[in-house]
Amino acid sequence: MLPFKYIIATIGILLSAGIGTSQSQDDLLKGWETNTNKTLINLDELIPGGPGKDGIPSIDHPEFISTDAAQSWISNKEPVIAVDYEGEVRAYPLQILIWHEIVNDRIKGKPIMVTFCPLCYSALVFERRVDGKVLEFGVSGFLRRSDMIMYDRKTESLWQQFTGKALVGDYVGTRLSQLNSQIISFTQFRNSYSKGQVLSRNTGYERPYGNNPYTGYDDINNTPFVETDTEGLPPMEKVIGVRVGDVTKAYRYSITQKKSIIHDTIAGIPIVVFHLDGARSALDSNEIAQSREDGSTGVFQRTIDEKVLTFEMRSGQIFDMQTNSRWSITGRAVEGSLKGNRLRPVTAGDYFAFAWMVFWPDTELYSPE
Repeated sequence: MLPFKYIIATIGILLSAGIGTSQSQDDLLKGWETNTNKTLINLDELIPGGPGKDGIPSIDHPEFISTDAAQSWISNKEPVIAVDYEGEVRAYPLQILIWHEIVNDRIKGKPIMVTFCPLCYSALVFERRVDGKVLEFGVSGFLRRSDMIMYDRKTESLWQQFTGKALVGDYVGTRLSQLNSQIISFTQFRNSYSKGQVLSRNTGYERPYGNNPYTGYDDINNTPFVETDTEGLPPMEKVIGVRVGDVTKAYRYSITQKKSIIHDTIAGIPIVVFHLDGARSALDSNEIAQSREDGSTGVFQRTIDEKVLTFEMRSGQIFDMQTNSRWSITGRAVEGSLKGNRLRPVTAGDYFAFAWMVFWPDTELYSPE
């Protein structure tokens, strides 16, 4: 049986399709201070997802601990969102984000927001300074196209998590600046960033961290509630979605898991897609530590000192063929003549195919030669 929280979200989506009682636009935002005179969408696209405004509480005063301290409660292959900004590195475990969906934080003085929408498997990190003002964000309780709608607590404008764009309110049309991040296993994080910090379970809330309230949701045979053209691939298959400027491309897991390394060129930029053993899914089993292993991914430009590198797998490790240096899933040379160098990250992430394609419908789908 599906968990109660997922059933509630499902009911909200069905209501939006006209199944059951309808809700007027006036009632939908009753009690909100959102300026509904400014909107890019029809308000009936907003769907009550179950918990209301701040019913899923954001973490606004995050605390961090060392990777050694975190080992007492997080297993080696559990997924974390890794954020590396100007040498300061933090891990945000999905076992915590799945219950809060937004963390308002600062890293190297930069105000950021780490977000995760379970229904889309979308982990995205944004700067939360807009027009010189630092905004704090919360979970609105609304969904659109199965994706979380966020709101800022200054103007109560409504923002789409998947794109970082304000859809309704005073900030309408504004898009948040996205920061690079990747989902990797806790062990991969610890091995790559010896001084990295981990979001603490001391959140101020009592939640069964480590449990997955969406048991069974991450099943390739499930059918999403959002209809979109996924070019023949299963809507619930995960893809690695990549953006280079205005160009988007998607690499399906069924291919990347087999190949491990894909060399490609997008918008004239040579890139490499890595998919190694590593992280478990956060949305499979009731206990995340027992979930299916999906692996960890990373997408990078593959140019170092104007030299384009090519990579190959040897005994489960990544090596470049030009210098024989060994590389990590985080794009760092850890052994060889290039040790200490880092590949430049490309804006990319792991998503359910239906979600990526509904928000980036002009995406090219990678096809192996």
